[in-house]
Amino acid sequence: MPNPVLVSTWKHGLPANRRGWPYLWPHSGGTKKTTAALDAVEQAIRQAEADTAVRSVGRGGYPDRLGRVTLDACIMNDRFECGAVAALEGIVHAVSVARAVMDCTEHVLLAGEGALQFALSLGMPQTNLMVAETLRLFEERLARTPSDYGLQPTGTTLAGPNTEDHDTIVTLGLDTAGRLAGACSTSGLMGRMHGRVGDSPIIGAGLYVDGLVGAAGATGHGELALRVSASALVIQRMQAGATPETACQE
Repeated sequence: MPNPVLVSTWKHGLPANRRGWPYLWPHSGGTKKTTAALDAVEQAIRQAEADTAVRSVGRGGYPDRLGRVTLDACIMNDRFECGAVAALEGIVHAVSVARAVMDCTEHVLLAGEGALQFALSLGMPQTNLMVAETLRLFEERLARTPSDYGLQPTGTTLAGPNTEDHDTIVTLGLDTAGRLAGACSTSGLMGRMHGRVGDSPIIGAGLYVDGLVGAAGATGHGELALRVSASALVIQRMQAGATPETACQE
């Protein structure tokens, strides 16, 4: 029996790990695609999504430039089964909607109004994702910037990670049966263009899992991860023999 492992990004990853840790051992329930690792990463992400002190995930997440909070999320097991949602409004647990896309549909990605209607059809409650503190931060930031806040000329080099604006959570898990899984959730950059989708719901960019090789997830400026399919590229390098650290550096 392998030693279980659960890793998550950023400082809010520790409470998430504590939430997901008990699920890494065999338990009853779930769906036909259930593994302990898959349940563990979903539960870990749900913890961050419900924590309004986490500014870039779930309820309390950063709004776009129109002041609307939209969420992106995905989840994947070690047999290439996966689900994702993009530009989802009004549902706290985007990762569970992504899980339902994987479990209950023939699709991988649902977006916008379609993702919302799917979540509502499952009985998930609709709620206001904006909280007072996040609104205050957004209004202060908007007051310091011009009306085209968030726009950059074509060809502009994107800046590196800035924890003021985005703290995507990625959780990767290995259960006691040796099964891998991963999940990712975010509200994205503060003040992003309405309709912008980053790497977090895109399989291969924000997350990738291969049961024979490993699991990888991305956090930072989503456009950079999208341009090179970063997570899948890391797994590809590992498959060729690179260590995880070397694969990430490459």
